[in-house]
Amino acid sequence: MKPRKIVVVGAGPGGLASAMQLAYAGCDVTVLERRDRPGGRTSAIERDGFRFDCGPTFFLYPRVLSEIFQSVGYDLMKEVPMRRLDPQYRLTFGGGGQLDCTPDMDEMDRQIAKLSPGDVGALRRYMDDNRVKLAKFRPILESPFCSLGDLLKPSLLGAAPHLHPTRSLGTELGRYFSDPRLVIAFAFQSKYLGMSPFNCPSLFSILSFLEYEHGVWHPIGGCARVSERMAEIAADMGVKFRYDESVRSAEMDGRTLKRLRTDRATYDADAFVVNADFADWVTRTIPNQNRRRWTDESIAKKRFSCSTFMMYLGIDGVYEDLPHHSIHISRDYEKNLREIEQTHTLSDDPSFYVQNACVTDPGLAPSGKSTLYVLVPVTHQTGSIDWEKETPAFRELTLDRLSQIGLGDVRERIRSEHVITPLSWQNDYNIYRGATFNLAHNLGQMLYNRPRNRFEDVGGMYLVGGGTHPGSGLPVIYESSRITSKLLLRDLGMKPPVVPEKVRQTVKPKAAPVRPTLAACRNSATP
Repeated sequence: MKPRKIVVVGAGPGGLASAMQLAYAGCDVTVLERRDRPGGRTSAIERDGFRFDCGPTFFLYPRVLSEIFQSVGYDLMKEVPMRRLDPQYRLTFGGGGQLDCTPDMDEMDRQIAKLSPGDVGALRRYMDDNRVKLAKFRPILESPFCSLGDLLKPSLLGAAPHLHPTRSLGTELGRYFSDPRLVIAFAFQSKYLGMSPFNCPSLFSILSFLEYEHGVWHPIGGCARVSERMAEIAADMGVKFRYDESVRSAEMDGRTLKRLRTDRATYDADAFVVNADFADWVTRTIPNQNRRRWTDESIAKKRFSCSTFMMYLGIDGVYEDLPHHSIHISRDYEKNLREIEQTHTLSDDPSFYVQNACVTDPGLAPSGKSTLYVLVPVTHQTGSIDWEKETPAFRELTLDRLSQIGLGDVRERIRSEHVITPLSWQNDYNIYRGATFNLAHNLGQMLYNRPRNRFEDVGGMYLVGGGTHPGSGLPVIYESSRITSKLLLRDLGMKPPVVPEKVRQTVKPKAAPVRPTLAACRNSATP
């Protein structure tokens, strides 16, 4: 009997993880990727000898991908060495104050005491409560929601008391911390989902917990190296990659997908896994009349995440006193969030994030130089901002604001530069409205209400990535691949890969925690 043929659209993290699992199960897998390399938004940007992560720079909760690797016979930490960062990141507040966030609870209490003595001890209570919360929600995040009946699963009913649907994440954190800065310190992670903590469901208090409990990790070579190694492993398993090959059209038999056409070939398959940006790909590729629930009109009415303004800077020297990750919170954080989500305007005092990766991984830049990755959350594309006109001024504003974390001389040190705007995300990366974190994660767009892993509108089509369940962020995108692969294989009468029980009990990252004291960069030039 011939192997079942599967076509995967997109070599992003979800598509790569799916390809590995499906190939291991015995399928004939072909991956169609519109760009010239694997990774999608989790790929590398390489310019002038500098190497940057295009998108994600935080590698969180390695358990999920570790289990996927183990299920196909590999060890993640051997294939992609990683370092656990301590401090995880530095938080600075426009209104005053700073936290060097660490999994050392005693040290965190010492720092919290300087900001708000009355909040000492609250972090431990938050950690204890969210340890239980994650345990309750893990079965939900690891299961498909294909029908209304799935909402009555015992796991969901058991987790319901911890859901608190009327609370936002900000409100939930306010139950632990009285100082608004500390609320933000443990709620800003909602930006990983592209949402304001004051609109994001309280469920996502587990995000900050994951950082402190399971670590913030840096894969050597960057997060892109994880995608690159996955593609190498998949190719060794027989997966065929077709780079620079965009899907142009789909051939349907009623509401069932039968084949995909590119500029080079036509691809038939027993099933298709779509890892492209959901809203963009489905509106471009599947005829509107062949979709009942997710029509062009219904998608246009959905809520989408924020976008990002990106600067990738290759600079002279290394900022040795700046941690690997830094997050700066604007003085009026709630105003900044309104500008992003409601008024769709550019802020004159934005929050921003900077990755100074060479303090941990000097190989990302030529000798004596280093990389700075700068991300500013901004509105997605609504027509309110002309990025071709506004980019130069917003670049200057961003460089000015970097002085707030000690980078006042960055302009004179720039030797390489690349900028991505929401318009670039939309046009160059084929992301719907440039919303880099996909559909928003409000309760009306989660679980059964999100596009389903076995896509409900089109037969033979399955979804992975941030646009389906469980949602955005690398850990849950990898989980989507596991959910989808199991559904697809069972639909074809095949067995999915499993993690041996003795392995499942021991799958934990083994890299020793390190403090990025910059000893690794002591031979680099200093500011």
